[in-house]
Amino acid sequence: MTIVADTIAVPTRHLENTLTALFAKLDMSATNARQCAADIVLTNLWGIDSHGVLRLPIYVQRLEAGVIKANPAIRTLEGRSSFEVMDGDSGMGYVVGHCAMKRAIELARQNGIGAVTVRNSNHYGAAALYARQATEAGLIGISMTNVKPNLVVPGGSKPITGNNPLAFGAPTSRGFPLMLDISMSAVAGGKLLLASEKGEKIPLDWATDRNGRPTDDPDTGFEGFLLPLGGHKGFGLSLMIDILCGIISGGAHQFGIKSMYGSPDATSGTGHMMIAIDPTIAMEESEYLNRMDAFYETIKSSPMWDATKKMYIPGEIENETRLARLADGVPLTLSLLAEINAILERHGMEPLTSTA
Repeated sequence: MTIVADTIAVPTRHLENTLTALFAKLDMSATNARQCAADIVLTNLWGIDSHGVLRLPIYVQRLEAGVIKANPAIRTLEGRSSFEVMDGDSGMGYVVGHCAMKRAIELARQNGIGAVTVRNSNHYGAAALYARQATEAGLIGISMTNVKPNLVVPGGSKPITGNNPLAFGAPTSRGFPLMLDISMSAVAGGKLLLASEKGEKIPLDWATDRNGRPTDDPDTGFEGFLLPLGGHKGFGLSLMIDILCGIISGGAHQFGIKSMYGSPDATSGTGHMMIAIDPTIAMEESEYLNRMDAFYETIKSSPMWDATKKMYIPGEIENETRLARLADGVPLTLSLLAEINAILERHGMEPLTSTA
């Protein structure tokens, strides 16, 4: 793996252990601290740098302010058969999200399918984390979350819905699941943060300024609005996700949700939806995996016009990146590393370095 000149590669275990200790300093239980650290690091291992360590400073700020509860009292409010509603008690989204998917998995074991909608949570990182949780249990997983409106319809001057991420994961016998993780915007907002961190311009079809006009400046775009994925298609799907995460959870939706960056001292009120499906309801596990193998091979054997390229299935690039970064370390920009080390110093901890 090539490490860019203005980055430093931090060993995975060193990074995860440091983040675990930091979260413990912020009064998280050992279990919650390990979960949050593992999720953040895994996100970077996948190469989704827009949702990993880059978000640590705002998480710390909100935990220190008590806006996010380090150890939330998550509870089930109501439910029937294979569907339940949970309250996240303003907890860290990673903690709340995994609790909800765990329950969805339990319901799927009992009923073939389980769905849990959550209200009163916070930013939960990459949606794939929770779909992966289901695939590790041998189930198909679907995860989604709503966010404050930040998506403007092309030509519009005001956002009316969020970019509302969605992930779908299906187990395979290939050592990694098929994993689709997308937001309903042309790109996730974290991509703009990452471009700003690297001093890069952004494509004009990513975001607009606050007047709805396209921009190539990531800071202007982050302060403005995102453009939808596939025009009306991404816009419509974002509305669907807000209904599932906000309307039927009884929680915040549309402008009732707060941005963790725009309102760092306010609880976000974010909602999630977790769905787990047991494929063995329809067939034996071996048959399911055999059918997935054939499905996989059909995709992989599809010819490319450039013979030097190969076809990837969703989740394959992330798995290859994970293996490379496990060996080489997680690359962090020098400016982000300095920001994190300042936080560690404030809490009496040793800095992150390129050696464990």
